[in-house]
Amino acid sequence: MTVTLDERHRRILFAVVTEYIASGKPVGSRRIAKRYAVQLSPATIRNVLADLEDAELLHQPHTSAGRVPTDAGFRHFVDAMATAGDISEAHRTALIERLRDLAPGEDAVRETGQLLSRLTGTATIIAQLPVTEATLEQLRFMRLSEGRALAVLVTRSGGVENRVVVTELDIDDRTLERVNNYLRELVEGRTLRAIRDALAVRLATEQGQYDVLRKQAQKMVEATVEGQMGETQVVIEGQGALFDRPEFGDAAKIRGYLNAFEEKQKLLQLLEQTLLADGVRVFIGSEAALQDVRDISVISSPYRRDGSSVGSFGIVGPTRMDYRKYVPLVGFAANLLSDVLDGRLPGTSKRS
Repeated sequence: MTVTLDERHRRILFAVVTEYIASGKPVGSRRIAKRYAVQLSPATIRNVLADLEDAELLHQPHTSAGRVPTDAGFRHFVDAMATAGDISEAHRTALIERLRDLAPGEDAVRETGQLLSRLTGTATIIAQLPVTEATLEQLRFMRLSEGRALAVLVTRSGGVENRVVVTELDIDDRTLERVNNYLRELVEGRTLRAIRDALAVRLATEQGQYDVLRKQAQKMVEATVEGQMGETQVVIEGQGALFDRPEFGDAAKIRGYLNAFEEKQKLLQLLEQTLLADGVRVFIGSEAALQDVRDISVISSPYRRDGSSVGSFGIVGPTRMDYRKYVPLVGFAANLLSDVLDGRLPGTSKRS
């Protein structure tokens, strides 16, 4: 049975979702009549609840129990209500002050994720583009042993990658420093692949005293590109905060979530969908397509550098999350982080 959600049905559905988010218990008609100033009799409310159950927006765990929202019921609520909320002044201040006070070398993305976990009591998942696709601020090589060097890559998003590079070259420290100096002018504002391509162009079109140095630099960069750096990284923060929630008194539920966190490839697929979005996305229950746990939602947003998405992050928790608080909070955090990556003082852009 398909029910057209007129004003009456919407009000009752949203009351059930709001009350269930607050209490975690099935919601009955008397509670709705008492707490939500619905000018309907309990009998009429029960009829509306039955309609919503027939429409598979609510379900009744037991015959004598109240109703709880299904994934579809949460989806109706989120699509209609979540964007109408705003973040608290305390959350706004905490985010601005933390990102404004970052020390040199601190990873702005990880710090944002950790703070979101603490503010929401959920876990945070972060996806950062592979270093080969990220815009770099610095690239340096340090000699480890014959034929092996350490590549240190600092991205504009604040990430730092250290990778062992294997090459047939055996370059001493002095020559390697000349390579680093030569690369300095090429690195800033380019991706690793773009640096490699720029070196190839110079080798093909320019000749002179730096020809040998160019060849050495190209081999080092090429070895770095071909290293184990092609996958988007997925980082999970704050699982402990999540398991402190009352819903996780059930050990089986904790195991289900831990198994879901092991499915990093599926989490990555969710966040890669977010990379293409203009703003916050919400994946509810079965939409997240994670095994071993259905009671899960992901609220995620891309963050940007120079207008282009360079990664995404999201909070992960039970479907009984306060979407009206957390959807705008994740969006606000993404805008602040983008400001930081663009070199602006957090909270000063029009997006904030």
